[in-house]
Amino acid sequence: MSKTPLWFMFVLLVLLGGINRVAGQTALIQPENLIYLGAFRLPEGTARPDTFEYGGGAMTFNPDGDPGGAADGFPGSLFVTGHDRLAYGELPDGSRVAEVTIPAPLTADSVGALNRASYLQPLTDVAAGFFVGLDEIPRIGLAYLNRPETGPLLHITWGQHFQPDDPAPSHAWFSPNLGQANMQGSWFVAPEYPYSVNDYLFEIPADWADTYLGGRYLATGRFRDGGWSGMGPALFAYRPWVDAPDRAVLDSVTLLHYADSNTTALIERNMTGYQHPDEWAGGAWLTTVDGRAAVLFAGTKSVGDKYWYGWANPAGAELPCVEVEMIGQFDLCRLADGTPCPPEDFQGCSSHNDFRGWWSTRFAAQFILYNPDDLARVAQEQLAADQPQPYASLDIDAYLYHNPDNVEPEMLGTGVQQRGRIGDVAYDRANQLLYVLELFADGAQPVAHVWRVE
Repeated sequence: MSKTPLWFMFVLLVLLGGINRVAGQTALIQPENLIYLGAFRLPEGTARPDTFEYGGGAMTFNPDGDPGGAADGFPGSLFVTGHDRLAYGELPDGSRVAEVTIPAPLTADSVGALNRASYLQPLTDVAAGFFVGLDEIPRIGLAYLNRPETGPLLHITWGQHFQPDDPAPSHAWFSPNLGQANMQGSWFVAPEYPYSVNDYLFEIPADWADTYLGGRYLATGRFRDGGWSGMGPALFAYRPWVDAPDRAVLDSVTLLHYADSNTTALIERNMTGYQHPDEWAGGAWLTTVDGRAAVLFAGTKSVGDKYWYGWANPAGAELPCVEVEMIGQFDLCRLADGTPCPPEDFQGCSSHNDFRGWWSTRFAAQFILYNPDDLARVAQEQLAADQPQPYASLDIDAYLYHNPDNVEPEMLGTGVQQRGRIGDVAYDRANQLLYVLELFADGAQPVAHVWRVE
């Protein structure tokens, strides 16, 4: 009797799932492949909550939307969240969702010269009765996904700046027909810390998810300043269409997760260049028709020589102004390399405003790019979740409008200390178009910027 060839046994084991698949050598999208096309405005709103002012925290691309709008080369539509909910009963029906067209983007010195999107579906309170009490600086993600198991659905994740002591479910879905949204859920994604899972949300390419994740086609994650979520962006894969009752725990697979400041006081097992005031607000899994790929995160990166917890110092951006009452609780001020600031920096300042938080001597709007092969190795437990590092970054400040109407300067900061520049991200995979929201670019409304991946 002849022996079975070893190569045949290897293939059979892979097909049966008996051994881990080995991540390949993906051709990577490089920063120079991201070509800027311009920007467009969102529709004008009315009184809150029917406005995009103080909104733009969540966005997703709908390839099936606006079928008559493809003539200008920008087919599909975008679902975008409007004015955030506000706590203490001030605006409990905020964070509505609308569907808008995608006009041709333009490059212009003035926002007023840009084309304006129009409504396909108005801002709608799809989450009425859900995520109750999560109103204090909401963190929301959206992902449009059309799967045979479910048909087209909008998936949503929801958290807030300070998560409640009693854990709150964070994920749900609803119909793209916003007038009959019929939200289902909500569920936990576990076993992860709530601060790590409930902000950005995006599709994982099906072939990659089938190969490495057992068909988990959605990536969810969050970055929470101060290192609470991990010292770099966190990312987990999950599949929500299991038969799950409300408040069920959905199993996840870790793709990226750095050490968090609740488990270590040091800057360690972190993303290279990490600083506590970083803000990663959106993400997308980029692919091209010729097989290149990258996992992109967009945000407002702290790139200062020093960063601290306290206030912006009115005497100058280069001067820390720490919360002196917290000295001894944690390292309130650090240098760019993560070491503590010199003793003279551990002091307060006079005439500061009331917007306490993490500040830096300088912020920059950035894209960072990860190699999907590294995330595959994490999923297959061949690499620790804190080991992948961005292989490239791109500064995008030259394309932004930088709060031209000077909205909320004390809260957002000014000049090199402007925080909160970037909102969510969406990707049109078929046409390789990347949509990125710049917050507070059109008064208090966001503007959508567009890049093509070439």
